[in-house]
Amino acid sequence: METLLLTENVMKIVAGIPSDELELPFTPPFDWVRMLRFFSGRATGGVETVDEDVYYRTLDIAGDTGLLSVRRDPLRNVLIARIDGEASRHLGTLTPRLSRLFDLHTQPDAVREGLSQDPWLSRLLDAAPGLRVPGAWSGFELVVRTIVGQQVSVKAATTIVGRLVERAGTAAGTPSHPRTPWHFPTPRALAEVNLDRIGMPTKRVATLQHFAQVVADGELDIDHDEPDVETLRKQLLDLPGIGPWTVEYVAMRAWRDADAWPATDLVLMQAITRALPDLIRKSDQLKHAQGWRPWRAYVAMHMWNEIADQAGQARGG
Repeated sequence: METLLLTENVMKIVAGIPSDELELPFTPPFDWVRMLRFFSGRATGGVETVDEDVYYRTLDIAGDTGLLSVRRDPLRNVLIARIDGEASRHLGTLTPRLSRLFDLHTQPDAVREGLSQDPWLSRLLDAAPGLRVPGAWSGFELVVRTIVGQQVSVKAATTIVGRLVERAGTAAGTPSHPRTPWHFPTPRALAEVNLDRIGMPTKRVATLQHFAQVVADGELDIDHDEPDVETLRKQLLDLPGIGPWTVEYVAMRAWRDADAWPATDLVLMQAITRALPDLIRKSDQLKHAQGWRPWRAYVAMHMWNEIADQAGQARGG
């Protein structure tokens, strides 16, 4: 493997492709396998992928393009992020963004201390002690994905998002991974593209393009580095066709709200009812979930993870 990586690096140097690497430390345990499983099941088609325990995505930063790859160091508690291409000049500025993407600031002991008093959650924590809440490279991209995913399966949403990328995105140049030949559409491009026969109901297309227009016009700063989460919640919820589930899911992943809680998620509601049969009504579940604060986003991830472990597939989110 080391010989292969050396050969690849030499080839890039010969080809004149700039590259750079960055080490991102974390506090163990860190479940890289389940992190990648989550991303793999929800990858933005043509833009990001998981291959051989490595996360890849195309980048366009201020007009500089490139390919991001992130892997876990097998011997140390660090992730190694690499950018090949002109975008590599920006790598030093991306530590906060990459830390949010892979939830690297979390202290697992704090999560355990906050949740282990609940016998059910204690069991889930024991089953996956290094589970994190996967983030998002772009809040805009995540909201698009979430709108597309309303009332359809994870797999169907992935297919439709791939079509959106091909219609409104731009082709990636060299370097790129074979499964990442595109850059994600800009808000303006997505707002203006023709989405006839894309595989979505007309009302959902309208919701999607209205959201993209609002972001393109600067009325909603969905990707602020230091988000005002409560203000963003209200702004997003005020848009037509966007409900509480979407807002809480985005708060979990894009805005890093550890206490976000998508209470109307059907998989979560069913999981709670199976484990706690007395909690059938949503109001009772909401009341019970107050005891999980301020770590409810991690509770959601552990519930989704248990279902995924049992089913052998990506469910939830």
